[in-house]
Amino acid sequence: MSVFDKGKDLMGEHSDKIEELVEQGIDRGEEAAGQRFAGHEEHVGMAADKAREMAEGIDGRTDPAPGAEDAPQAGQDG
Repeated sequence: MSVFDKGKDLMGEHSDKIEELVEQGIDRGEEAAGQRFAGHEEHVGMAADKAREMAEGIDGRTDPAPGAEDAPQAGQDG
């Protein structure tokens, strides 16, 4: 079993805890950014919402990231 496979197995076993920690991190980031960039709360909120949306798609994701198929591979010229 590769290290990658072991990591996937562990993430599956603890997915509830991971989701909780990710949500806490996004909430804390939103709060800190809101304080730092006062007056731009709408933009901070939109960024946090997008982060939550992206985090939901991580669990069990098998498709490549958008645009990844067009990116040059290591050792290839663009």
